[in-house]
Amino acid sequence: MKTNLTTLFIDFFESEKTSGIILILCTIASITLANSSFGTDYLELWHTKVAIGIGDTFSLKYSLEHWINDGLMAIFFLLIGLEIERELYIGELSTPQNASLPIIAAFGGMVVPALLHFLLNSGTATQGGAGIPMATDIAFALGVLALLGNSVPASLKVYLAALAIIDDLGAILVIALFYQGDFSLLYFVLALGIYAGLLILNRLGVNKLTAYLIPGIFMWYFMLQSGVHATIAGVLLAFAIPFRNGDKKSPSYRLQHLLHKPVAFIIMPLFALANTGIVLAGNWLEGLTSSNSFGIFAGLFLGKPLGITLFSVLAVKVGLSRLPDDVSWRHIIGAGFLGGIGFTMSIFIALLAFGNPETAQSSKISILLGSLAAGTVGFLVLRKQSAHVPGQAG
Repeated sequence: MKTNLTTLFIDFFESEKTSGIILILCTIASITLANSSFGTDYLELWHTKVAIGIGDTFSLKYSLEHWINDGLMAIFFLLIGLEIERELYIGELSTPQNASLPIIAAFGGMVVPALLHFLLNSGTATQGGAGIPMATDIAFALGVLALLGNSVPASLKVYLAALAIIDDLGAILVIALFYQGDFSLLYFVLALGIYAGLLILNRLGVNKLTAYLIPGIFMWYFMLQSGVHATIAGVLLAFAIPFRNGDKKSPSYRLQHLLHKPVAFIIMPLFALANTGIVLAGNWLEGLTSSNSFGIFAGLFLGKPLGITLFSVLAVKVGLSRLPDDVSWRHIIGAGFLGGIGFTMSIFIALLAFGNPETAQSSKISILLGSLAAGTVGFLVLRKQSAHVPGQAG
């Protein structure tokens, strides 16, 4: 059976491909600048305090890095939430037949890497990093897949995109459950109260975006003060905004298309610039020999493809899912390696997991190396498979 890609999916795929290329360039630029004669000034730039608000009472003062990671990334999570919502309603996750294989594969791709890291770090100060190798970076994974052009089956593009979206949802849940600061029940209840109000607006048929976005800002503020990571407010807001029938007039559709380019070409590059300024000091290689670094690398490079492939095989063998006609098991193995490209979400979780700068630094290097290794092997596996099936249409 041949899979026909919708215009909306093609636009999403092409945008993520371009975003992935930009992220690579920003990462290279950030590492280069951090290790240049301007390195100290470059790193200090992201720790510059910036106050935003009205007066002293309603003003928040954080570093640029903090504003990016807690503020702008909430918008990134809002977009991810809108994409998940679209897929659940009318996309590739809207029917059990389409959704079962990537859902089960994504579950395996989260559990096995986390288990590998936990086994290597159990009982140590770094066991909290088990969530780091669980995530897949959509932009990078689809970007590598796009390099293979039309030789890659359309069904595989759908499979990997759906898997990466579900991975993001899993990472969001992990952040909400395990990576909290000092918890404040009062602020958390206030945030949930606003969310309940937004759901009521949805049920009443209110379609004006400002009716959701303005209260959403207050929900973000209360979530930030509650100790639960503020980016979760972005996901909650996404599921409160009306989807309706998903056409161009729906609030969800309008906001998604409004955000897609700013997120892909402004927020994500800023995140990469602010968080990948890795100083390669004389002893940086020693950090890679730690159980945490090895757990991250092993989770991304081994755990991801192993979990994705084994759970996909299991799902098909027991009859829960069906392998698309134009996809082979070698395609699934290749996609499993591409699932090991963690980058954005993995770095994000590493920053939440470790307050120690040295541990966070070595974690970032392991994420970059593991993602690079997994992406390279995935590309080579899929290119070799494509050579056996020339002229395969995407």
